[in-house]
Amino acid sequence: MSKSGGVAILGIFVADLAFRSGRMPAVGETIMGSGFAMGPGGKGSNQAVAAARAGAAVTFISRLGQDSFGDIAMATWQKEGITTRVARSGDAPTGAAFIYVNDTNGENAIIVVPGAAGLISVADVEAASDSISNARVFVTQLEQPADAALRALQIAKAAGVTTIFNPAPAAPFDAAIYPLVDYITPNESEASSMVGFPVVSVDDARKAGDALLAKGVGTALITLGEKGALFHDKTQSILVPAFNAGTVVETAGAGDAFNGGFAAALAKGMEPLAAARFGCAVAGISVTRAGTAPAMPSLDEVEALLNHI
Repeated sequence: MSKSGGVAILGIFVADLAFRSGRMPAVGETIMGSGFAMGPGGKGSNQAVAAARAGAAVTFISRLGQDSFGDIAMATWQKEGITTRVARSGDAPTGAAFIYVNDTNGENAIIVVPGAAGLISVADVEAASDSISNARVFVTQLEQPADAALRALQIAKAAGVTTIFNPAPAAPFDAAIYPLVDYITPNESEASSMVGFPVVSVDDARKAGDALLAKGVGTALITLGEKGALFHDKTQSILVPAFNAGTVVETAGAGDAFNGGFAAALAKGMEPLAAARFGCAVAGISVTRAGTAPAMPSLDEVEALLNHI
């Protein structure tokens, strides 16, 4: 893979176990649900699928258990044409996520257990350093250990690779990460946890963007749900509108769709603001479908939506 268009992603795979009902049960209560589905998930893996379907050559770096969920992961990546740098061991199971989906409005709540991917180490990252160094764009998150993310970002930055850090889920990490990040992509709650004040409005997001730039990031790209995404750097602060691609079915995975689409667009040489718009289009289509990775659109679908607007 050359710097002509590749995306390398460090992250985790989990099996998504999605339950649909009108509300969450209270503690001690059992309620009837309206649906269940199992499919491939995990932020890093979802982003890899989104980027691959958007036309990028993708390499995914992770860990899996020696179990049926791990087999699902390998089959998913093979089907999507994703190159893998993935260690498998019997020491821990492949991760899983419980996803509650409100069957009225599509909103979700998630519990994720990384399993084997929670053991991703600095040594694992260094073993895959060539895949990171040879990429055009590198992406990571916080579902795997933060020290592994830090080391991967150091390798990418040293090699002149464009770096995207999706600080999700909100978790503590070394402030040394900030100066290594070209684009940081939190949602409202993740941005709030980093800057110490609520991020609700676009104006709040602009203040958060300033705070993140002061910490050393190149650009803050804060996703704001149905409002879109705020592209905020030292010279401009532009709200990129969300795309309405149809009825919202499920919002789980929308952030991953945005990050994967944004990374793929940057890798293809799009200007950053256009790449953010591309990412919003990927996310806009993904929420009209059930599931996370299975909901990611093809390049043709994204281009059709962009050309229609």
